[in-house]
Amino acid sequence: MDNLEQALEELGLPAHDNNQLPSSGLRFPDGGHYRIEISGVERVSALEAMIKEAERQKVPVHRIIATVGGATYLTQPELRDFAQLAREQKIEVVMTPGPRRSWDAGRQMSTSEGLVSGMRLRGMDAVRHWLKDIERCMETGFRGFLVTDEGVLWLANQLRQKGVIPKDIIFKLSVFAGQANPAGAHVAQQLGADTFNPLADLSLPMLSAIRSSIQIPMDVYLCLVQSMGGFVRFYEAAEIARIAAPCYFKIEPGPSEEVMYSPWNTDSYHKNMMRDRVSNAAVALELIGRENPELKCSPTGGADLAIPN
Repeated sequence: MDNLEQALEELGLPAHDNNQLPSSGLRFPDGGHYRIEISGVERVSALEAMIKEAERQKVPVHRIIATVGGATYLTQPELRDFAQLAREQKIEVVMTPGPRRSWDAGRQMSTSEGLVSGMRLRGMDAVRHWLKDIERCMETGFRGFLVTDEGVLWLANQLRQKGVIPKDIIFKLSVFAGQANPAGAHVAQQLGADTFNPLADLSLPMLSAIRSSIQIPMDVYLCLVQSMGGFVRFYEAAEIARIAAPCYFKIEPGPSEEVMYSPWNTDSYHKNMMRDRVSNAAVALELIGRENPELKCSPTGGADLAIPN
């Protein structure tokens, strides 16, 4: 393969991870390098606690990942209240539809070796149920949805192009899709992802290489649940924003997704979790200001955000 590097470049991919770390020339429509994403807002009371803490600490929250335990756990009135509050605060909401992984009859996903097969929806009935849960959420005003299955992403995008799903709905490809290189990022964009979450433990050269292959925003973890590594990248935040803009900084500390997003957790548990995550975001913002004050954080409520309607 004498012409391998040239062929990769012709396909829009870098031949190497980018150790030179050039500054990204891309921005959000408002000119921002980065935005803040708070994950795991499971119910209205948690959203209220997050908003109050963000106001107290002066943290701009642009996007939340909601109902990680599954939107099917909320009633329609609860969904409407959630959407209304997010709309009033001009916060983008990315909902996590059900059915959730490993909650149906299939148990391969829940085994230590079966886990590597990926978080795919099993069978067409599960796909249809997932789409019906999106419909249920859209009825209450939500416009953003998390996708973990690339085949389902393709299907949802086809339905969006046909007008079955409205054109203003956005899809975020989850970290659970497991993409970790420019080729995978390129595929995510081609399949219709509007925003893309690569694996959480990628180096700066790896992130830079991915940025050179796509135009959509990248969603980069600054802190991660302990069950998936538990690392903190606050001091790298400024460099990540410089090389990977436009990017969302994901804030999701805690023990594990299984523990944090169980529907039977108390209101006080969820409220405390939101306060902790906003505090983490405040630290990250402080350090970005110290490391590279020229980097711009987007103002809240941007016109391109999928704010509930």
